[in-house]
Amino acid sequence: MQRVLNYLCKKQNKVHPNNLHNDSYNFDALCKTHPALTPFVFVNEYDTQTIDFADSDAVLELNKALLKKHYKVTDWSIPKGYLCPPIPGRADYIHYIADLLAENNVSKPIKGLDIGVGANCIYPILANRIYGWKMVGADCDEAAIASAKKNVHASEGLEKHIDIRQQHINANIFEGIIAEKEYFHFTICNPPFHTSEEAATKGTLRKLKNLHKDDTLKQIQENLALNFGGQANELWCNGGEALFIKRMIKQSASFKTQVGWFTTLVSKKENLSKIYKQLDKLKATHQTIKMEQGNKQSRIVAWTFS
Repeated sequence: MQRVLNYLCKKQNKVHPNNLHNDSYNFDALCKTHPALTPFVFVNEYDTQTIDFADSDAVLELNKALLKKHYKVTDWSIPKGYLCPPIPGRADYIHYIADLLAENNVSKPIKGLDIGVGANCIYPILANRIYGWKMVGADCDEAAIASAKKNVHASEGLEKHIDIRQQHINANIFEGIIAEKEYFHFTICNPPFHTSEEAATKGTLRKLKNLHKDDTLKQIQENLALNFGGQANELWCNGGEALFIKRMIKQSASFKTQVGWFTTLVSKKENLSKIYKQLDKLKATHQTIKMEQGNKQSRIVAWTFS
């Protein structure tokens, strides 16, 4: 897996054509912008500069460097144990939303809602820095809310355009977040992927085994304890991704006049049939947008009631 990652660093990534990260990372420039990244950069067997993508500290410093250099985000961070998002993939989602809005002649100013904003607040930050959109980020985790607010206030200009709101009732997705008579042109969501903590842990162990084939099981488990990022609400929920999205679709019908387009990432292709069935049941118009970064494939499902 590490060889695959290193090879992909040499090749052009398959990302949205408007994505700034459509080529390999310029580590010299990134380290100049953010010197804390320098100790994590090394030259691999392909004579290419890279980092160990299994090292959470290295990925965190890479993200800080990317945000500083490309998006004028000067002081971004996350608490220990929370998800550290890949910036290119998150930017891709934003660019595809921009395409969706343009295709449907949505006029500015644009306002969006991120369901499950997380401690990193990455989608609202990128949406504002790339397109100047106003954003609301919602989450049920109190610590994530505090971190998201800190990230918003840490860089000049973001606090005027990004509002962070706490969801106090876990069963609700939109109710309690979308105010009366408030309108959003779109919503975005990166839903919990796994069905349980055990499933999430097994998935991470598989990744670590692939990244460090020569390590012993003990070393891999130690790596898991050190680098396993993500809180419960970020990684798993009862029923996993499919059930969460079906619940989101059902609840979206109550806000069909207050949201132009509802969207969500769908990681598992096999969940699409269940999602389409729920959308058809509610007579929602929907489309699926394919996404690809390197060797990873995902998709966005978007629906509207208008």
